[in-house]
Amino acid sequence: MGAGTVAVCGADGFLQRLSGPAEQRLLELLSYGLVVLGAASALLLCFIPMPYGRYSSRRFGCLLPARPAWLLQELPALLIPLGLAACSGAARVAERPNGVLLGLFVVHYAHRALVFPLLIREGKPTPLFTFVLALLFCVYNGYLQGRSLSNYAKYPSTWLKEPFFIAGFLGWLIGMAINIHSDHILRNLRKPGETGYAIPRGGMFEYVSGANFFGEILEWFGFAIACCTIQSLAFALCTLFILGSRAKQHHQWYLEKFEDYPKSRKILIPFVY
Repeated sequence: MGAGTVAVCGADGFLQRLSGPAEQRLLELLSYGLVVLGAASALLLCFIPMPYGRYSSRRFGCLLPARPAWLLQELPALLIPLGLAACSGAARVAERPNGVLLGLFVVHYAHRALVFPLLIREGKPTPLFTFVLALLFCVYNGYLQGRSLSNYAKYPSTWLKEPFFIAGFLGWLIGMAINIHSDHILRNLRKPGETGYAIPRGGMFEYVSGANFFGEILEWFGFAIACCTIQSLAFALCTLFILGSRAKQHHQWYLEKFEDYPKSRKILIPFVY
């Protein structure tokens, strides 16, 4: 028996022993912790800019190449749910609603971990501190969402036809499309060889400064509506807290950088905020 097989079998056995009311309570506590983490991060970001991209600094550790850093930090959120779904203790994952909902989460992170890094055009280096935080978050949330949907969340067989799932799925799909399109606009702001910054235009950027953040927030609130679990709601709220703060940071930067920045453009929510 190879080392890889031993590791998989060992993890599988551990999860089967862990499974039950105690783990359900753990998942609830981790959900509350995720919301607290998001709120605390949002508060901290009011005073200290998130050190990534244009705000990167060696004060937060050595700088890592953007592409491999992004791939490695996002990969746990893809691999952990897939690993949990493959375990024999995954009691619910064979049921169609659970498999589809887990698939929504996996599709997002398959794009973020495997496709998005390949599209980065000489991205700004990532400070080690930022990389470690993102890596830990993806491990934390990958376990939280993956274990909840593969082992505990219960749905009627007709769930995929219910209004909550349909509305949530549409929110997830539209949000992901906005996020991907907005990232495309940002990547193409510069022509080859250019190093300066420009005002993003087109798509949702005509309405908000954080169009890519708006898309991702909409995506995860759609996911939460489709799942109707405390774990998915906690993830959506955490995303709102953190990306909302980053959108405000970007908006202020654009206003200071460009005198002709559109004054009607909101921070995150079209026509509102």
